[in-house]
Amino acid sequence: MAQIQLQPAPAGKKRYMSRPHIRIDMTPMVDLGFLLITFFIFTSSMSESKASDLYLTAGDEPTSELGASTALTVLISGGDSIYYYNGKWEDAVKNNGMHLSSFDVAKGIGNIIRNKQKALGDKSADLMLLIKPTQRSTYNNLINVLDEVLINNVKKYAIMEPTSGELSAIPTAGN
Repeated sequence: MAQIQLQPAPAGKKRYMSRPHIRIDMTPMVDLGFLLITFFIFTSSMSESKASDLYLTAGDEPTSELGASTALTVLISGGDSIYYYNGKWEDAVKNNGMHLSSFDVAKGIGNIIRNKQKALGDKSADLMLLIKPTQRSTYNNLINVLDEVLINNVKKYAIMEPTSGELSAIPTAGN
């Protein structure tokens, strides 16, 4: 770590007290400095908020009509089950278009969102996802659906209360 190098006195001359040359190896101190810098950068990046922004509209703003072809409604029920339908509620009731899904990676709600985006083709950015959690759903289920929104790059989505017709149809649906 530290070395002291003594120089021998030349022969035949007076001996003076010579000062030793000290050489200190600073490598461990440099390593410690970089470790501290890395630690502080890591802890400051972990303390930053990783939450996504959720924009809510005021209640008195006028609403616009939603196109039935671009709408996908997701009803989050208890027990990790999700019911979904395309378009308007009235059309889904007429055509028995309410389906059951889950959070499965291969066949779950993420796959349904991707299929809807493929069906819309060039208008996939116009997809409007209506997320309607029920009283039986958990906060984790809502976060999982919002994760799928971020994963599948859905630009337009809304969190809404389910209608009474949707709530009454949930236990009887099951394709």
